[in-house]
Amino acid sequence: MTDSQWPVFEVFHQQARGEPHIYVGSVHATDPEMALILAKEQYARRQACVNIWVVPIEAITASRYEDDDIFERGTDKSYRESWGYVTPKTTQQSDQKKENA
Repeated sequence: MTDSQWPVFEVFHQQARGEPHIYVGSVHATDPEMALILAKEQYARRQACVNIWVVPIEAITASRYEDDDIFERGTDKSYRESWGYVTPKTTQQSDQKKENA
C-alpha cells in the first residue's frame, strides 16, 4: 500500500510586526507554496496576521525528554540577579527617606 498523505507543514504566524511568530497548527500540502496558501486560508482569515511561516515537519529537530540534563544550570549566576546581593541597612533607610520626602 502506498502512502496517500501529503507532507505535513507546521504553521507559525505573526500577529503584528515586531511580535514573535507563534505556532498555530499544521497543514498537509504537496509543497511549501501550497502550504502557504492553505495556512493563509486556515489560520490568517479570522485572526490578525502579518506574516506566516510554514516548516516541513521533517526539518524540525527537538530535544528528547530523556536529555533533561541539558536544561540544568551549570554554574551559580546569582551575581547577575539583584537577589544575589545584600543591601546594607543604611542604604535601605536612605532610600525610604527619599521616598517619604
